Amino acid sequence: MLHAGAEPVEYGALRELEVPPDTTTYAPIPHFRVVDLVAHALGYCGHQVTEQHFGVTPDGARFFGVLCLRSEYTDYTDTVGLRNSHDKRFPVGISFGSKVFVCDNLAFSGDHVIKRKHTGNLKRDLPGLIGEIVEPLAIQREAHKSCIDCYHATDVTELATDHAIMEMYRRDVIAAQAIAHIHNEWQTPSHEWGGKTGWRLFNAATHALSGTVIENPRSTAALHEIIDQVCA
Repeated sequence: MLHAGAEPVEYGALRELEVPPDTTTYAPIPHFRVVDLVAHALGYCGHQVTEQHFGVTPDGARFFGVLCLRSEYTDYTDTVGLRNSHDKRFPVGISFGSKVFVCDNLAFSGDHVIKRKHTGNLKRDLPGLIGEIVEPLAIQREAHKSCIDCYHATDVTELATDHAIMEMYRRDVIAAQAIAHIHNEWQTPSHEWGGKTGWRLFNAATHALSGTVIENPRSTAALHEIIDQVCA
């Protein structure tokens, strides 16, 4: 989340950032407020945050964050991604996904954007909107685990791999220069992802996407769809 010039910050620094004043049509939500509301909703629904990372652009206008959740999985952890802005660049966004332990790859399986302008009404409604997004997370986490288990259990042929990589390019999940990167990671992985399964192919792709996922969570949601088709 820092590849495009954002800087890492601690939670305390988020509270010290200057927030633009409200106008009659625009009422920016402080970045720390988004973190607090999401963390509260997660705790209320029984999820425990074990790790958190935040980044902001030098002017403090754009915010990105990742919250890791306690889980029983041995090779990845469930994550919640956050986005917010004070410059009208994008609305409040929440994404659910996973982070692979061995190589720190990050991927999102679901993206929820609160498509409401930053107004006084949004400030009032935001706690309820976030609660509605977080409430079904337990079911989504179970479905995501089943998906990852399927990736582990499915052997993938070279032909299917070639088709999947090109489908990633055709669907704008990756740029052309990433094709060779993914192919090389598939053939000679930088990390231990096991045999030639859907799990290795998924990690080869997220390795190539490293650094861009938090700004465009839909890219890995599309990636999941492609790997799901390979493993079907």
